[in-house]
Amino acid sequence: MPSPKSLPAAMLGLALACPAMAETQSLELGQVLIGAEERSGEDASIEDAKARLAEVPGGTNVVDLRRPLQGRVASNQDVLAYQPGVYAQSAGNEGAKISIRGSGINRAPGAHASGLYAMLDGLPLTGPGGTPYELLEPLWLDHVEVLRGANGFDRGALALGGAIDYISHTGYDAPLLQVRYAMGSHGYQQRQVSSGQVLGDFDYYVAMTDARADGYQDHTASDSQGVIANFGYRFNPNLETRFYLRYRQTDNELAGRVTKHSIEHDPRAANPAYVARDDSREQPGSTFIGNKTTYYIDDDSSIQTGLAYHDYPMDLREGPNRLKVAYTDVSGTFDYKRRDTLWGLESQSTAGLRVTKHLPNAGASERVRIPTGNTAGYAPGTPMRNFTYQGSDTVLHLGNDLEIADDLWLTTGLAAIYTRRESAVTYPQGGGKTSLSDWDYAPRLGLRYQLTPELQLFGNLSRSVEAPHPWSMIYSANQRFPAGSGAATGAQRDPIELQNQTATTLEIGGRGDSTMGQWSLAWYYAQVRHELLSVLPDANATTPYELNASPTVHQGVEASLSSNLWSRDDGGQLSLRQSYTFSDFHYRDDERFGDNRLPGLPMHYYQGELRYDWPQGFFAALNTQWVSKVAVDYANSYYADPYALFGATLGYNAPKGDWQTWLDMRNLTDKHYAGTVTPGYDDKGLDAARSTPGEGLAMYVGVSWSLR
Repeated sequence: MPSPKSLPAAMLGLALACPAMAETQSLELGQVLIGAEERSGEDASIEDAKARLAEVPGGTNVVDLRRPLQGRVASNQDVLAYQPGVYAQSAGNEGAKISIRGSGINRAPGAHASGLYAMLDGLPLTGPGGTPYELLEPLWLDHVEVLRGANGFDRGALALGGAIDYISHTGYDAPLLQVRYAMGSHGYQQRQVSSGQVLGDFDYYVAMTDARADGYQDHTASDSQGVIANFGYRFNPNLETRFYLRYRQTDNELAGRVTKHSIEHDPRAANPAYVARDDSREQPGSTFIGNKTTYYIDDDSSIQTGLAYHDYPMDLREGPNRLKVAYTDVSGTFDYKRRDTLWGLESQSTAGLRVTKHLPNAGASERVRIPTGNTAGYAPGTPMRNFTYQGSDTVLHLGNDLEIADDLWLTTGLAAIYTRRESAVTYPQGGGKTSLSDWDYAPRLGLRYQLTPELQLFGNLSRSVEAPHPWSMIYSANQRFPAGSGAATGAQRDPIELQNQTATTLEIGGRGDSTMGQWSLAWYYAQVRHELLSVLPDANATTPYELNASPTVHQGVEASLSSNLWSRDDGGQLSLRQSYTFSDFHYRDDERFGDNRLPGLPMHYYQGELRYDWPQGFFAALNTQWVSKVAVDYANSYYADPYALFGATLGYNAPKGDWQTWLDMRNLTDKHYAGTVTPGYDDKGLDAARSTPGEGLAMYVGVSWSLR
């Protein structure tokens, strides 16, 4: 095992601020925060989340699900709408392409794309193999916390895009009984029944959900079923625990990528090869079991431990072969927090450990599904290859917030990171094996200044580290089984070595409340080395290659504004919310592509909604989305067109909060456009099959009833 790289002494000294160095005097602020925020039993509440994230010296988002649920909420595209810095677009079914600051920019949408660290209720969901999406049922959520870029440091998130934490309901915020039903265009149906309540020191939340749809595009039918439950118990004022269970299964037909011409003239058409093969992605039952236990040592310090088990098999029938994958991850977390005084200054210290590891059964078997090419003459079901994926991520992070002057806070942090990746072909004989392990570090330095109660300025400088997926080491391999290897002839044989992606990022911005409304603004600049980029080798390929790129730059602006335009004395209100993201991602003097833009994401992305709420509970809203053109290959030889979408929502929220109904109308002009792009290398100006069509004109209606 390599030795750790040297750590900056000054940074380490500040990051290691601990109780032994501090005075024993406790702070009034610490008592208020611990007593009112963390011990209320509602530390996952939306207001608490906003208060906590407002103390982060960088870009953050809190998504209150009560707003999206006043319309169709089918995937992450709906959950993460109107969030600055967050790009989330459906890939034709539940899978969505999600990117923050260019994270995972060109990994296949809907697959295990990463570049982000995803959590469920603070427990790790992302593993060495990436982030599966089937457990992300939006109806189970109370809110979502997004910490963009290095601002997820205290969660152990060190990837370029940061962290997303999906917080589910508990008995403290859920109705005793709730029933929800939605239906609409393209055969869409969604049903849920849930219950939650507090019984003394015990609380629970349980929900069952199922959904199905024919899909806008041909051959994109999907269905899903799932159940969630969590149970909390407070043993005494200083000790509480909560258990989590999620189980969900999905089955999605795959339509493949199509050309720009196809989208313009027949947007519902699927890739003919995918239809002929009847491609699909089945996740026959993913299980997530976890626990978090918190011990409040005193009014100023606490310890929280977490443990999670995640099993997520997949049955992939995409292309002529059938791939059965068995993933099982185990994760453990430890977090220590303390508030005290350090050198007479207010101080908040954190120490955390996050470990996620594949269990030994993580691997895959590949069989002939449709005999063709090198497998011609072999019967369906003939074994081709068996291979294993192994990996682990270990992150030890230490941080400190120190008030060095009135309302001026210095944030320091240091993380030590150990990553391990291994991929091996175990059948047939002659398969190769590649093992990679690396120590790295990620320092963080930030400032946060509360200039006035309504204005905060911030800045930070940080480093991020991300290891490749174990499965990309075999799928990107260039060594193949020779002729005479049976059904494995021509298949990848020796996994390749890939380097960890690293980036150094500077961020400056602010947030506040003014006469124009609540606003946020952030600018960032990141120099990225060994960026992990994926590319489809040809238009008929189903699995992208992933390789390290030459140096790249990611820079951009993230802005939001929520304005109350007009209010009436009786409670009526006209409001406008807006989100804009500018993204400039490009090479730095690449030998082949010079300073070309990285394909797959738009440079400009705007969303806006104008809404009027009547005091009786009725509401009406108009919304728009504008997206600039997107390069579809690294040579920048061809682009997907820019587009503008318009929609409207009408609804009613009963004043007592016991029921609501809504009508959600989307893409009113029936615009034909590319929702996502999975790039190629150099299409030489030709219109290759790289895009997934976005949804056309659609209408959805829903109703929910609650007993409180």
